[in-house]
Amino acid sequence: MPRPYPREFRDDVVRVARNRDDGVTIEQVATDFGVHPMTLHKWMRQADIDEGTKPGKSTNDSAELQQLRRRNRLLEQENEVLRRAAAYLSQANLPKRLYPLVNELAADGIPVAVTCRVLKLARQPYYRWRAHPITDAELVEAYRANALFDAHHEDPEFGYRYLVEEACDAGEAMAERTAWRICAENKWWSVFGKKRGKNGKPGPPVHDDLVERDFTADEPNQLWLSDITEHRTSEGKLYLCAIKDVFSNRIVGYSIDSRMKSRLATTALSSAVARRGEVAGCILHSDRGSQFRSRKFVHALGRYDMVGSMGRVGAAGDNAAMESFFSLLQKNVLDRRRWATREELRIAIVTWIERTYHRRRRQAALGRLTPIEYEAIMTTPASQAA
Repeated sequence: MPRPYPREFRDDVVRVARNRDDGVTIEQVATDFGVHPMTLHKWMRQADIDEGTKPGKSTNDSAELQQLRRRNRLLEQENEVLRRAAAYLSQANLPKRLYPLVNELAADGIPVAVTCRVLKLARQPYYRWRAHPITDAELVEAYRANALFDAHHEDPEFGYRYLVEEACDAGEAMAERTAWRICAENKWWSVFGKKRGKNGKPGPPVHDDLVERDFTADEPNQLWLSDITEHRTSEGKLYLCAIKDVFSNRIVGYSIDSRMKSRLATTALSSAVARRGEVAGCILHSDRGSQFRSRKFVHALGRYDMVGSMGRVGAAGDNAAMESFFSLLQKNVLDRRRWATREELRIAIVTWIERTYHRRRRQAALGRLTPIEYEAIMTTPASQAA
């Protein structure tokens, strides 16, 4: 079964097809973007349904129905947790320890996160309890940690001295030094405890530099490069995050948005993985931008079994191969004229990437072939990207 195209890519193709020049057919637009004409017709018909110009079931309706089903399933799980907890705690012959109940519910298919949220338990002590047999001292420590966590969650401005008093009122007495150690290990700090100034410097790298300016790859999905660029329009700035496969210099994924947040980088990565398929072990090299150091982006790399890599601060050469692509984009699209709207610039960017850069612009490094031609020749049909 073929992999689905990313939603952002489909929307971009529909925009280009609707705003095509006179004499340009739908079939030509589909060819430029590497999709079947019938597929493009289906996307345009679905877009008309979503906009209300044609009758049918819109994408939002389908998404809303799925969301309601998920919400209904979550409510059923929460009700089951409350019902089982009430029955469990009503048994006088059992110790009032909820971790065994969490295990029982997990075995019945209720996620641990749901159970812990309903019962107001911290998941970290639960997983420690499940992984290793615990001593009496560890059990006491867990109850103290739960009491401190509950107090900290209820009043985040409290320091550890105040948390000791709250925990004591909850039945978990301890010394202030013990409370300080537990809070320090779990990083439960008062929101007013430390002043944090902004120095404007990039943060520490979350990955080592695995590339060291060697921008070569022997096969697809071995080394990807990523970066973010911006350009002004009359409506404001537009940001582009692109991901390039060093093997063929093809832009395997991109995301365009009016805000430069971590979502911009994670969406580009999801788009690239959706179009390329198996990417386990692939190295993704970037600079030290906050978007690439964000927790969401690092988790996304782990979810796809990819390896992160980062260059040094202020060393543009550490990501020179990606900078060269943005230089081409700057000369061929961004600086060609003034852009009135973000929509207008977005269409121009995706058209240049998919039509010109991928399928018409021959590159000396690829033997005077385009990225699409190079991949078609150098890879087997089974490993070609969609």
